[in-house]
Parts: sequence; C-alpha cells; structure tokens
Amino acid sequence: MPTDKFTSRKKSLIALAAAALVGAAGAGAITSHALLQDRAQTVANASATGPNGTAAPLNPTPSTAAATTPATVTLPDFSRITDQRGPGVVNISVTGTTKTSGNGSPFQGMDPDDPVFQFFKRFGGIPQQQGPSETPMRGQGSGFIVSSDGVILTNAHVVKDAKDVTVKLTDRREFKAKVIGTDPKTDVAVIKIDAKDLPYLPLGNTRDLKVGEWVLAIGSPFGFENTVTAGVVSAKGRSLPDDSYVPFIQTDVAVNPGNSGGPLFNARGEVVGINAQIYSRTGGYQGVSFAIPIEVATKVRDQILKTGKASHARLGVVIQEVNQAFADSFKLDKPEGALVSSVEKGGPADKAGLKAGDVIRKVDGQPIVASGDLPALIGQASPGSQITMEVWREGRQQTLNARLGDASDKAAQVAKADDGAEQGKLGLALRPLQPDEKREAGVDGGLLIQDTGGPAATAGLQAGDVLVAVNGTPVKSVEQVRELIGKSSKSVALLIQRDGQKIFVPVRLG
Repeated sequence: MPTDKFTSRKKSLIALAAAALVGAAGAGAITSHALLQDRAQTVANASATGPNGTAAPLNPTPSTAAATTPATVTLPDFSRITDQRGPGVVNISVTGTTKTSGNGSPFQGMDPDDPVFQFFKRFGGIPQQQGPSETPMRGQGSGFIVSSDGVILTNAHVVKDAKDVTVKLTDRREFKAKVIGTDPKTDVAVIKIDAKDLPYLPLGNTRDLKVGEWVLAIGSPFGFENTVTAGVVSAKGRSLPDDSYVPFIQTDVAVNPGNSGGPLFNARGEVVGINAQIYSRTGGYQGVSFAIPIEVATKVRDQILKTGKASHARLGVVIQEVNQAFADSFKLDKPEGALVSSVEKGGPADKAGLKAGDVIRKVDGQPIVASGDLPALIGQASPGSQITMEVWREGRQQTLNARLGDASDKAAQVAKADDGAEQGKLGLALRPLQPDEKREAGVDGGLLIQDTGGPAATAGLQAGDVLVAVNGTPVKSVEQVRELIGKSSKSVALLIQRDGQKIFVPVRLG
C-alpha cells in the first residue's frame, strides 16, 4: 500500500544487509537487494546515562539556553553519544546457504584455462545443474545490545537463511549467537550471545521525536565497523511499497548496506529506531533512509522472548489509496482514507459490517490519511482486540466496531490500482450477466463489460470485466448505471471484478 510516489518502486527499496554469494569458482561481494516484502525537536545537547539507565541531560537544553542567549544555537555533541553508546553496538556476520534456480553449469564463471574445467570439457562435457540448489552465502549487518545478558536486536533480513551467526563487540571479542526468533512482517529479529555484564543501550520513544530533530546512526556499512553518521528526521509514519506493518521513520542519515539492524539515536543518546532500508537507484545511499520505530521493535522483542514468535492483528479487507478522483466520486472533502475494494467473507471486517466502497477514515480516533496507515496500525494491534472505525459510506459518516483476527491465519491483501484516468466520456458497453455467468463470477448482480473506449479504456478496463458497483452502489441494470453516472460530476469509482479479484478504478468524466 504505497503512500508515496516512488519513481522506481520495488527495485529502489534496498534492505541494508551487506551480503556475498560464494559460487563454485570463488567468492565475490555483492550488495544484497533483498526487497521487503513496501520518521526532530529543537536541537538538544548530548546526554549521559542516568541512575536508572535512562538518559539524563548533560547540559541545559537549547530551549533553556535560548532564554539567555537567543542568538546562540548549540549542536548536539555527537562525540559524547558515540563514546557512551558505541560499546552497545555490535557487528553481525552470518554464513549460510541460499537457494538458486540451478539452471546451467556449476562451472559457470570459471576460468576456461582451469584444469578442472578443461577435464570436463574434453572427457565428459560440462555437466548441467538441474533443479534448485543451495549456494553458500556470507553477509554482514549491525545490531545493538538491549540487556546486559546478551539480548540483541537486529533486522530479520540480516539473519535470514543464516546457519552461523557471529557477533563482534567493540572490544573485538567475538561470540556465536543464537537466533531466538524473527518477524519478517516487521523485519525485526532477536538474537542472543552467552555473555554477562554487557553494555546495553537506553531506549527512547518516537512519540516525542519531531521532524527536523537531529539523529545519529552507528553501524557497519560495507563492513566498516563502528561507523558514525548523523542527520535529521525527514518524516514520520512512512508506509513503503510491499510493507504493511511498519510506520517507518524517514531520515537523511547516511546509511548503506551493512548498516541494517543498527540503532538510530536521538540527540539524548536514546535508541529511537532500527535502520532497515534505503531508497536508492544505485544500490547506495542517496539521501533517503528508513528506520523501524523502537516501539514496534520492542513489542516484537517481548513477544519473541515470551513465545518464540510475534503475532499481528488482521482486519480482513483489500484496500486502495484514495486519490482525488475517488474523493470526487465518493463526495469526500479531501483525498484521505483507505478505500475498501473487497471484504473477506466471514472475516473480522465482514462481521463488523464493513462493505466494499466504504472509506475507513479513523481507527480508534487515529486518522487514516494514506491507505498504508491502516495496515501499519492494525498490524501493531493484538489479535482479538476490538477497534472502533469511522467509515464514510454513501456520503455519510458511520461508526463500526470490529474484533480483529490473527494475521497468521490469512495475510491481508493490498489492491494495486492504475490511477491514470483521463478526461472524457465513460466509454463502456454493458449487458446483464446470465445466471451461469453470475455463478461463475460468484456475484449476485453486476454487468458484463462487452467493450471499452475513451476514459474507461485508458483507466484499464477491459472487455470481460464485471462491473459490480458504481461509487459503492451495487448495480444490476444499465439504466441504473446511467442514473448513477448522471449524478456524478467529475469522476466515478467503478468496482470491477477480474479473475476473481475486485478493485476500484477511478474514471474521469467529461
């Protein structure tokens, strides 16, 4: 459910683990392009650890200083934060195997002058590798200690497929680590080393984190251990393509492959996030990086330490972004909310009375601005909990209550829509569905689209699609469609079923 326009969507989001694949002919370092299955107050001074492990200010805050010397601006002392917090950051090395397609020769890439290559070429032919195979893999990432007995937080993609995990401390000691559990939905992993009296990092919160506030990252980009970079919070609550559970912190801190799993600090030296992804067209840092909020990570940590796994709630809907065309169609004052394109039969949303065409605008009083806000909010709730939703239906606001299910039962879906409709007439040729066609499509009503032209064709509608509803109203006749379109001024939202899947498509009217 993307909430931002990314020029190059999937290939631009780069997980930050630095990895290397080792083939039959040798090793070569490559940047991991693992795509994920898809946020500061006035500058504060650095701090020391207080008596209870909390961060206590070392110097007067800028607001206090400003009262006496309004012309003076004091930058955070990053050296103090690094000196005090650095020992709690670790380097993580992993070895394991990754599955490959296996099509081709196991000697692919080998020097043609190699004696082994020449032997097979002359006497037996080059053997072809059939079926999937496992290829040795090495990788590096970062992490940070959260308890003195060796519990460490990192990214799930750092330890994915790992057979051996080695943790290196700043004092150069190395430990074999055990993966306690991973949660791919949030990209958080918990590992543990057998050690005592370790330095651990104080955790902050993102509620007090402000856009423009200074933040600091420590990690191992490209294997360069204990590298420190700084920047500011660019945005909060970002939803990324292919990610449904994390409201990311966006920063301009320079992070690169190998920074994955490392901490993001505020200016008081508290951990506020886990560095996880970058937006890049080159595979390296280009000014946009994303961190998992520490509240998300600690919730996952607590669940994994208690049960060995993390759980997330599920509403049971397929949703779409609300653009201006949809806002006009549904008579919304502004293009905000999550448009429901289909509801899972018998699921939590269905039981709550949610319908296709509803626009979810608030959950428990929290606004749903972009569609990605909904799954990020629902995913952090506990299965079985009850929520209250403010829903826009047929030009009126309604309130619905739902008891959430478990995301492990069935993954939520996100509809992908082409929002490139143009101005012009509707351009649809329709006819009623025959009884056998209704049974095959699994619908009670609807009209078959026989032909398309003009803006309907431009919007992506095709002959054979089934028109289920117009602006959220189920349709059963051509005359009803004409009437509904006649009442629309700028655009209409057509609910289309194709190959068993439903999606709203906006079509501009002339």
